[in-house]
Amino acid sequence: MKNILISRTDNLGDVVLTFPLAAYLKHHFPNSRILFLGKKYTSDLIKACNSIDEFISKESLIEDSSLLKSKDIEAVLFVYPDKEVAKICKESRIAVRVGTSHRFFHWLYANKRISFSRKKSDLHEAQLNFKLLEGLKIKEIPSIETLGNLLDVSPKSEIPRVVQSELDKGKKKIILHPKSKGSAREWPLQNYFSLAGKLISAGFTPVITGTKEEGQKIRNEQEDFFSLPEMVDLTGKVTLGELISVIAASDGLVACSTGPLHIASALGIHTIGFYPSIKPMHAGRWKPIGKFSTVLSLDKECFDCAKGGNCACIETFKTDKVFETIEGWNK
Repeated sequence: MKNILISRTDNLGDVVLTFPLAAYLKHHFPNSRILFLGKKYTSDLIKACNSIDEFISKESLIEDSSLLKSKDIEAVLFVYPDKEVAKICKESRIAVRVGTSHRFFHWLYANKRISFSRKKSDLHEAQLNFKLLEGLKIKEIPSIETLGNLLDVSPKSEIPRVVQSELDKGKKKIILHPKSKGSAREWPLQNYFSLAGKLISAGFTPVITGTKEEGQKIRNEQEDFFSLPEMVDLTGKVTLGELISVIAASDGLVACSTGPLHIASALGIHTIGFYPSIKPMHAGRWKPIGKFSTVLSLDKECFDCAKGGNCACIETFKTDKVFETIEGWNK
């Protein structure tokens, strides 16, 4: 096959966990071009993956449904089920259209339907993506270690001068990303503040990242959070591409199960990620797959946190434990 399209029109962490699939296809079909269809806001991340030859935004495809016809695409993998995209792919007469059989619209628009359930599976999300390769007559499910070795991500954007000047003031930079837009169970904000104080005392520079809205939410929850003079506040100050470059230049990142955690892990940066033990949010399904990722999660059956809100299990991890893990990264 010469041109293969991967469609994943959801969020940053999900996109990162699809990168090993792109690399695998690139190796399996050495002369192929791998195209990736995603949301416009994920474009800088997808372009940072060296296994992907071309990015197509869903927004541009919806605006011009004839866009795919000029790409000579022979196969499309609907990694994230998207009715609008699936319909256009059929109308574009892509010969092989692979999706899960569990979505009714795939019976209309996909001609290779693979039966598997993500929610009930014990496989990692990155491994589950490989189930769709059965539509291309490939049945291998690589190990997590193998998937981590397939990651090939590098920053493509320059860090703004004003941001770079702030970062240059510090030595070892540890990114703290406290929020997740409500998509994950978060470590308490007060713990991040306490960790920042310990890092500063040990000669590290804590760098706080997040959107402008997340920065304001942090201020609303804890007015003095950004009061430490050695702390660098980047909330709302960098684009996604610039954030990727900032992460690549850092010495580590601490976050819950969110996009920047997976980005840092894919870049080969030390990470600490907090995960609840409840399925399907648990680390076995969503942990980062990079070589230097550390997961903090209790090995227990948990039902108390399933209804939402704070996670008592995550709150059991104390600041001292996280700080000791960071100190051990360079030993």
